[in-house]
Amino acid sequence: MPSELEGQVALVTGGGRGIGAGIARELASAGMRVAVTGRTREEVEAVAAEIGGTALVGDVARREDVERWAAEVGEIDLLVANAGRNLREGHAWETEPDEWWNVFEVNVFGVYLSCRSVIPGMLERGGGRIVITGSGAAYLPHSGATAYSASKASVWRFGETLAEQLEGRIPVFVISPGLVRTEMTKRAPDDAPWTPPELAPRLVRALASGRADALSGRYIHAEHDDLEDLIRRADEIKRDDLNIIRLQR
Repeated sequence: MPSELEGQVALVTGGGRGIGAGIARELASAGMRVAVTGRTREEVEAVAAEIGGTALVGDVARREDVERWAAEVGEIDLLVANAGRNLREGHAWETEPDEWWNVFEVNVFGVYLSCRSVIPGMLERGGGRIVITGSGAAYLPHSGATAYSASKASVWRFGETLAEQLEGRIPVFVISPGLVRTEMTKRAPDDAPWTPPELAPRLVRALASGRADALSGRYIHAEHDDLEDLIRRADEIKRDDLNIIRLQR
């Protein structure tokens, strides 16, 4: 039986390795035509070749690169703004400022540029979806590095606000993939609460299907949230302002 995603086009940033590569593979297995972006040509081309997709090399924090990707791909049904980086950061005041700021350039500005490049076309065609990779570092205590945590808090707020601006036109989701074993998390201890790597790709595939559009603007965790339950409770979640990051007083 053909997938409801058959023939649709996805753009996955940071798709050359780790979580992004897993998402690209999952979407391709659902019948989507997937364009994979990243800075490392060998990684991007390897994943694209594996899934029969398109390799796009460049820097997600460079406007000219992102706009070139969007122009080359053309009509995009799904943007997965996944590219991100961390920084081996000690004390914030001892960190090189340019390195600290580059985390924001990739994790926040890169998401903004990616969304900005695809939204006009989606609006013109009357549809599309955006999934942004967030992190529990946005809100969990003792999350460590200031640059990464602050950038993920920023990108969460960007995604929620963008969903408000696009309400009724383009659903926007911010997801947490959990703690997945990747190059970025290799310094975490073996007994950390690791998340199975297949969960985030499966969540993105489900969000791409449109079944969860009523949850636009919500924060969804790949491991700790039951998406089918959230879909059934969508009215309650909106009414009670659940699956959202808020200041508690």
